[in-house]
Amino acid sequence: MFESLTDLAGQFFGLASLVLCILAFLNTRDDRLMALLLLANAAFALQFAFFQSWTASILSVLVMVRIALARRYPGHRGVMMAVLIASALAAWLTWQSLADAPALVAMLVGTVSMFLLKGVALRVCMALAAAFWLASHLLAGSIGGVTAEAMVILANAITITRLIRRRQKNAAPPGVGEPDGHQTYRT
Repeated sequence: MFESLTDLAGQFFGLASLVLCILAFLNTRDDRLMALLLLANAAFALQFAFFQSWTASILSVLVMVRIALARRYPGHRGVMMAVLIASALAAWLTWQSLADAPALVAMLVGTVSMFLLKGVALRVCMALAAAFWLASHLLAGSIGGVTAEAMVILANAITITRLIRRRQKNAAPPGVGEPDGHQTYRT
């Protein structure tokens, strides 16, 4: 089934990332999301290295740097631009073929979203980035990576729904239309 131990190791790290991604995107707290994504991207970097997909591997390492910087400097456009430039330079240095393009697009979308967005908007853009990462995993041949990104998209959809429902629940004052906040029931 697997051609080599290297291939098996790549699949193992893809599956490890799957578990970490599911845990990350089921969280409604942005800080937990980011911390678990650090671990997942370390596994993704190893997975892509074992599959010799060097651009995706180095960009996965830069994703870890980006997550740490986005947490420390939220909304800081200068730091965001530095990450975008570093990503473009890393992609240029490791570029092998057009198969590297989805990883670069995923990195760019993820970077802008992590620095500038929160809550629902963050997760919508992260789902878009996950779709591009999914393409990278398909091109690399990673079973775990493809499954991880598909689950990230699904988990994001679930969490987006939860956040929207929470927002709607918190926006509606209790006993709408009643001055004392108590509802009256009419027969």
